[in-house]
Amino acid sequence: MAEPTPTETEFLVIGECVADIVRVPGRPDHPYPGGSPANVAYGLARLGRSVTLLTQLGADPYGELIRRHLAAGGVVVRTDGQQVATPTAVVTLDGEGRAAYAFAVEWSLAPVAVPAARHVHLGSLASVRAPGAAVARQLLRTARAGGAGTSYDPNVRPALFGEHAAGVAAVEECVALSDLVKASDEDLAWLYPGVPVRESAARWLALGPAAVVVTLGGAGAFALSADGEVRVAAPPTTVVDTVGAGDSFMSALLASLAPGRPGPAELAAALRTAAAAAAVTVSRAGANPPTAAELAAAAALPTEHEVR
Repeated sequence: MAEPTPTETEFLVIGECVADIVRVPGRPDHPYPGGSPANVAYGLARLGRSVTLLTQLGADPYGELIRRHLAAGGVVVRTDGQQVATPTAVVTLDGEGRAAYAFAVEWSLAPVAVPAARHVHLGSLASVRAPGAAVARQLLRTARAGGAGTSYDPNVRPALFGEHAAGVAAVEECVALSDLVKASDEDLAWLYPGVPVRESAARWLALGPAAVVVTLGGAGAFALSADGEVRVAAPPTTVVDTVGAGDSFMSALLASLAPGRPGPAELAAALRTAAAAAAVTVSRAGANPPTAAELAAAAALPTEHEVR
């Protein structure tokens, strides 16, 4: 495979950066660089991939924190040049490391030239929050029309998704524009209340993606494709917190899958690798995805995870 040219990036990730202000009872608040799309971009770069992140960042301390973090990981950051405040999220962790979020996030992405990319990933609030969501979805549409691979992770945050029906419509538009879609069981439960998770995943598959992947927390993950269903269990791990686990899973999934329509064996291998990445991430504080070497070591551990 040829190397990307200077005007080309392997992955273009579109979406928000957020300063995650982690709050644990009895400890001082601690800010971490975050935002689901930013985490995915950082995770891809840690795995040795060429990544550009199209986002919005403020000229403030939180923005500088995130810029330094992304640059240290090897992510090229592009913005639309607008003067904005860096979004924040107060992440409150309970005694078992589960996260609850309170956001101060705006998304007003303006049309901007972006580098050519082999694959374009859109995530989270950037896909649904006006006024910038329409620009982000158009970039995904243009990428797909130009032959790039496309992927999507709604990473639902109910407090910021707006009116439910409109949010579902925006999500389904993104699903239909994507080759690969990943969601959590909690995402699907909010989008389609009372509908079994597998049924919701099958609904998405009918919209056109080659594969729909659903994460199930400690119960593992499954993927639906035209070839059927593949399931994997979650590797054993000690949970410190769950911040960024789904984003780490997404990064490793993208890095593991070749372009095109993956077969069952390829999907199973990618799910195992992605589950290993998430297990590494939850074993340490914050959105801290594995390096390529750490993931290789974790994925090489003997497992019996695949269930057909």
